[in-house]
Amino acid sequence: MERYYSLNQYLRERFGEKVYKIALDGGMTCPNRDGTIGVGGCIFCSEGGSGEFAECFQNNIVQQILNAKRRINGKTTAQKYIAYFQSYTNTYAPITYLENIFTTAMSDPEVVALSIGTRPDCLDDKVVELLARLNQIKPVWIELGLQTIHAQSAHYIRRGYELPVFEDAMTRLHQAGIEVIVHVILGLPGETKEMMLETVKYLSDQYKPEGIKLQLLHVLRGTDLAQDYRCGKFEVMSVEEYMDVLFSCIELLPRDVVIHRLTGDGPKRLLLAPLWSGDKKRVLNTIHRELVRRDILQGKHWGQIK
Repeated sequence: MERYYSLNQYLRERFGEKVYKIALDGGMTCPNRDGTIGVGGCIFCSEGGSGEFAECFQNNIVQQILNAKRRINGKTTAQKYIAYFQSYTNTYAPITYLENIFTTAMSDPEVVALSIGTRPDCLDDKVVELLARLNQIKPVWIELGLQTIHAQSAHYIRRGYELPVFEDAMTRLHQAGIEVIVHVILGLPGETKEMMLETVKYLSDQYKPEGIKLQLLHVLRGTDLAQDYRCGKFEVMSVEEYMDVLFSCIELLPRDVVIHRLTGDGPKRLLLAPLWSGDKKRVLNTIHRELVRRDILQGKHWGQIK
């Protein structure tokens, strides 16, 4: 029995078998990059807009999906896929363009769901109406980068919107019947363990998402965050510190919230710190072993504590 509600478990329950996520590039930018809100993007965001693992945009969506399937052929037995629009802000375009690329991805018979990474300030009523219509065809998930509820941290990372904007987006998406996955970064400079837990508790108690991604702060070369790190303005967490915070977060989450991510890994060619996060398989194995050990010692199942 898993000590938390993992994405793998959820997908097998919902779709009856293993499902593989294909990262796609919709060819969009971000209001935090093009001058609408800012020009530098979030302080931790690389030049690729968090989409280094996505397919190349020079190909159309159909070709991207075909390329992805060929690339993973032999690495997985999955015959069902999630089309994941990952790079930059994937609702930041004219509505006709969005409808075209999303319906194109969904038209692949092996694509069982659509996951869209975006910002809460890029979800006007017309976009939400489009998402609701598409959700009647196949499941549509929206991934929102909250990262933190603390204003000082949000200002430091140049998030570019205030907390009420996130709350309004969550309310309207849920009213439209759309599932939401929220991204939270653990280890932001200046945040204590208690502050990180406050973000997770806020989500759990007030705006319960269907899923959550718990993301280790990692520093990528070429970012403004890397400059601050090299200047000694903050330290990154050790694996022991990270697991301590992570397990406390899991305790706070209701059992039916799907944990889509337990850590995070940037491209190895860009990863500056923490270097231990670069061996993702080893990190996940360490996390799972410690979850089992704590479960045995404390006699309870993680993720079931209310």
